[in-house]
Amino acid sequence: MSVRKILEGRDPAVVSCTPQDSVHTAAKLLAEKRIGALPVLEGGGIAGIFSERDLLYCVARDGASVLERAVSEVMTSPAITIEADTDALKALSLMTRRRIRHLPVLDGGAMVGFVSIGDLVKYRMGIIEAEAEQMREYITSA
Repeated sequence: MSVRKILEGRDPAVVSCTPQDSVHTAAKLLAEKRIGALPVLEGGGIAGIFSERDLLYCVARDGASVLERAVSEVMTSPAITIEADTDALKALSLMTRRRIRHLPVLDGGAMVGFVSIGDLVKYRMGIIEAEAEQMREYITSA
């Protein structure tokens, strides 16, 4: 199954920020929306990702004064992205290999969604549960 299928039925609006937003503004968005990362959008494209890890690292390194700096100074860039037609298990493998938790999803260069490792693990667990149920049915019907 492609990542596009996972995105179907979800609200297409993605919470994001800009490179010019302050770290404080982006951190408030993370907290208010109870999310772990924001795509950083500029000029219709993705400039990077601002995550909880970015926030933690910059505060630990530079202290509270970093909250007044621009997101562009602390975000992860360039962002690792995937195409909407990427197989969900390949996307999960990429996230595991690169040790990341969020992926912007592109279609023709435009961002069409944002998936987390939780989204992909939920999909994978659904497959495993369906296979287990099929095995139970097979065993009980034999």
